[in-house]
Order: sequence, then structure tokens, then C-alpha cells
Amino acid sequence: MQRGEHQRADQSVDVHAAIVPAGARCGGRVTVGRTPGPSRHLVTMRFPLALSVKIAGHILKHKLRRTPKFALVLQLEPLHTCNLTCTGCGRIREYSTSLKNLVPLEKCLAVADECDAPMVSICGGEPLIYPQIEALVEGLRRQGRIVYICTNGVFMRKKLKDYLATVHRPEHPADEARLRQLLAEQLIAEADAAIIRRGPEDQRPVIRPSKWLYWNVHVDGLEYTHDLIVEREGVFRECVAAIKLAKRLGYQVATNTTVYRETDVREIEEMFKFFSSLGCDGHTISPGYDYDAAKQDMVKRLGKNPEAFFLTRKMTIEKFAKIEEWGKAFTIFGTPVYQEFLAGKRELTCTAWAIPTYNVQGWKAPCYLMTDTLHSAGHYPTYQEMLTQVDWDRYGVVNGVARDPRCENCMVHCGYDPSGALGTNYQRGDNWKNFKYNFWPRPPAYPADAELTKRVFNGVSIGQGHLAKAKTAAPTSAIPGSNHQGQSSAAALSSSGGARARDLSGTKMAAAKKE
Repeated sequence: MQRGEHQRADQSVDVHAAIVPAGARCGGRVTVGRTPGPSRHLVTMRFPLALSVKIAGHILKHKLRRTPKFALVLQLEPLHTCNLTCTGCGRIREYSTSLKNLVPLEKCLAVADECDAPMVSICGGEPLIYPQIEALVEGLRRQGRIVYICTNGVFMRKKLKDYLATVHRPEHPADEARLRQLLAEQLIAEADAAIIRRGPEDQRPVIRPSKWLYWNVHVDGLEYTHDLIVEREGVFRECVAAIKLAKRLGYQVATNTTVYRETDVREIEEMFKFFSSLGCDGHTISPGYDYDAAKQDMVKRLGKNPEAFFLTRKMTIEKFAKIEEWGKAFTIFGTPVYQEFLAGKRELTCTAWAIPTYNVQGWKAPCYLMTDTLHSAGHYPTYQEMLTQVDWDRYGVVNGVARDPRCENCMVHCGYDPSGALGTNYQRGDNWKNFKYNFWPRPPAYPADAELTKRVFNGVSIGQGHLAKAKTAAPTSAIPGSNHQGQSSAAALSSSGGARARDLSGTKMAAAKKE
């Protein structure tokens, strides 16, 4: 696109996948009533017709063909390099010997075509570190896929400003007014504005707003809790700024939250309210599961007991007791059948094969979280080899009994959410529940609330971050990622080391909350 061609984002449609692990939503509009013409009343659907039809068509096609197993979502990890060392994440440890490796762009596109999932979740690692992330998104869209980018948010504003530079027209008053507004809201800096006005330096692709794409931003609570879990202060604030900027520019945005043993569910509700008030298009939430790599990371890197941080099945059910209420009040991604499962009202059988993972070592088996080298090859060269060679009946929990002890506490979306859409444990009324959840009007956005905002920014923004004691003992200039205004830029966040907070864990979260 040339600089003079101003591309407008279609804000009447959001990206959705009611059955995916990271969730996505497309806000379609549907006419209700019988009155023709301009007086018709338009209602925004919870999930859009176009994407719902695309997903339903994919499922129906394979059902008619009697395909025993097929992919709904591809979890694509083009790299495992990350700029954060989040507590509870085992990726960096599990793939420590291949952190510098990348899946070539052509291979990424080939594996998406191979499994032919209608949706692709680009994750990692931090996907925005991938050198060809823009070309990857563009290539997946050319294949006709729904794309969502799972990011920690630190580099997100940079990518948004890259896009803005391609469409901003300094000679147009409306474009300049928008730039001034972004400056006034401190979503961009004066230096950013100067670069945007100059325009792009080359013809490299950028990530553009689309009804088929959205950002999925990792947020695990309010400011104090989230910064504690990602082991770096200022990240929450950067996520909020990135989400605000993305919504100003017409992107679809969702949040992605993991619940741990010490998570306060009241805080999660506050988080939903706040991000709903910012215009977020939906929220994914899943229980924190003690898979092998995460447990090893917690023991070896942090010297902590994983049992103090992760959830058992019983605890998951307790934490998610209000998930159905949340689904009515907020746009929660995931089928209502999966929500009932999380609330302990029914059982589901794991269908991890429906959400396969591809990374630098191949197709990961049996699931996104667990790599089983005891009963499988661990990684496979092709999707079909993984489907046919893995003994899927060895995994999951059936009638309360774990087929594999490593699956005992898992209720994670990447294994059980597709089960609700595929009808693997069908109960009478399930189809109606799913239909109603998808096509009924979406919950209204939570109204902006100054008092809520004060409660949300309860950490470093008010001098109460988890590194407050360290900052008291040392000069501000000695703390990486800090400046005299108490704000952390994306550059500072990305360069400051996570080692300064590596002794943090669920135990410390609990202690901090008691103070």
C-alpha cells in the first residue's frame, strides 16, 4: 500500500473463535425486528456471523467426511526466544538448547497449510521478536486463516506505530488531529510522531487492522500481580498503553489470563471490568497447570515448590466457580460447555489433537504443554505422523481417573475447550447453549470508572511495586528500566534483566498480599 492510500479498519467486525485456546471474537452485526430501512435496530453479536460460519463449516466438513481427528487451531511457535522470564512458564527451560533457532517463514506457512486449521495462534517465546512476523501474518492471511498474535505487549506499540507510519498523511487535518490526540494521551512520544510523519523508510509489510486478526495480550491480574508474575515492573502499564493504542487504530484486542493458586478471583473480575472499559473485544482465561517444564523451571531457577503455585483440579473448580457468571457479564472466549467443565458441573475428554503445536523441533506431542518422550517421539516431522502414531487414549482424565499421572490436574483450554465444540461428551442441549452463546448480543462494555482505574494501578505506578524495597535501598538510576518519572519505556523493559526478580513465586505472591 502506498502512503497516500489510507486504509480504514473495519471496526464493526471483531475477531472471534469461541472454541480456541486463546480465544478471539468477531463482532458482527445482525438485524433484529422486521422494520426495513434506516430504522432497523442493529445488535452487535457476541461472535460474528462470518467467522462462526467459517469455523462451523470446517467442523461440518470433517464430520461429513468422518475425519476422526482434525485441527481447529494451530499453535505456531516460530521461536522460543523471549524478553521476559515469567513465573509459571517452562518454555525457555524446555527449549534452552534451541532458543536461538527460528522456524523459517516458508516452513511456518507450509505447516499451517499442512494441518489446515482455520485459525492460527502465533505464540512462542515472544512472537514479535520473530524477524519476519509481519510477513508471517500477511502470509497466513493470504491463506484465508484467522490470525491472532499472543504477545506480552512489550513490543506491541512499536508494531502499531510502524503501521501508523504507513497510513498517516501529514497534509490531512484529521490524521494530524489523531496524532495530536495520541500525543495528548501519551500513547506515543514526540519522537514517535516525527517518525510517523516522515513515513516508512521502506516497503516492508506491517501488521494492519483486519476483521480476521487481533492481538491477544498476556495479562495475569492487576498491575502489582501481573508485574510480579512476569518478573518485571512496568510491563502491565506498557500492556495498557499498547491496548489503548491498538483500539484507537481500529485493531481487535483480547486479553489472555492464567489463574494460579494465589490468584484472587475478585482481582480477576476487576481486571475484566477495566479492560472491558478500554474496549477490549474479549478475554481468555485458563487454569495454571503444573506441567513438567514449568515445574522444573520453578524448582531449578527459582528454588520454589511448584505445589505452592499451580492448581489442582479441585482448586481449579473452586477458582472458576463464577466462570458462567463472568461469561454473561463479559465476553469470555470459550464454549459454555467448557465453562461448565471448569466450574465442575460436567466432565470432558481431552482433545489435544484439535489444537496442535508446531515449533522449532516439529509437531509437539501430545499437547501444547506436555512433551511426552516416554510413550511417543515427543516431536514429529508431519502432522499426520503425529496424529497416527501418538496413542491419544493414554492421555487426559476420564471419569475422574487420570490416564497419565501428568494429566491429573490439567483442565487447560488447549486440551478441553475444543471438546465442547466437537461434541465429544455431548449432552442434550449443548448445541443450543453453543448457538446462543455465539449469536446472542454480546455483553455491554463496562463503563469507565476513575475509582476502578485507581484500584487497577496498584503497583509501581503508586510506588508499591514488588521492587519497591530494592529501589528504596538503591538509587533510582541503578535500577534497570526506571527513569526519574517512574515510567518504563518498551526499550527499557525489553533490555532490563529478569534476573533481579527471579526469586519470585506464588509463595511470595501470597506473602505480598498479606502485607
